[in-house]
Amino acid sequence: MKKHIVVLTGAGVSAERGFATFRDTGGLWEQYNVNDVASIEGWYRNRKLVLDFYNQRRAQLKDARPNAAHVAIAELEKQYKVSVITQNVDNLHERAGSSYVLHLHGELTKMRPENGIYDRTASEAEVVDVGYSAVHLGDLAPNGSQLRPHIVFFGEAVPNIEKAINLVESADILLIVGSSLQVYPAAGLYRYAPNECPIYVIDPKPVPLADPRVTFIQDVATKGMETFIKKVSE
Repeated sequence: MKKHIVVLTGAGVSAERGFATFRDTGGLWEQYNVNDVASIEGWYRNRKLVLDFYNQRRAQLKDARPNAAHVAIAELEKQYKVSVITQNVDNLHERAGSSYVLHLHGELTKMRPENGIYDRTASEAEVVDVGYSAVHLGDLAPNGSQLRPHIVFFGEAVPNIEKAINLVESADILLIVGSSLQVYPAAGLYRYAPNECPIYVIDPKPVPLADPRVTFIQDVATKGMETFIKKVSE
């Protein structure tokens, strides 16, 4: 039976394609107040600003392409069972060919009703795939309410965290790529890996993670994936 590699990815895996990240120098946080565009309070305060912000992100995503790291993660499926858990809201893993991707923080190309019942037990039936199209005030969901981004705003629960925990608990190898491990609850997922599970962390910056199971690969995602593949092939 194939070993199960669980891959947790963050903004660093997409940054090499020029897809702007939130936290790095020059990132989106420097251009926008996070509370205005990525919190539930910001949504109720100024829906148009939030819709415009995510319309811009979708337009940017349309022109983005998966990089070598996305492709390398997808190609792991040739030898392993692979589950991708991503903190990213882009669809670059899917476009690279990954067959199972769990989005912790939502998906940029989807919307849902503002007054929907989306929570830990809701189905995906209310989610609308808009692709890369712009969505405006007055664009309504089938239930008649305003469409809002299918994004987990600050101040909201992370519906998929329990699924993510279950995946990590089943890992033979845990690979963390391009995540600073500063955003919770995702940052704590590694703790659920089995005691005998090796953990690899790929990031160009030091990641404050003190765990004897961890092997650090201090490099960008594309180069770090090359190193990882060599290590697990030894």
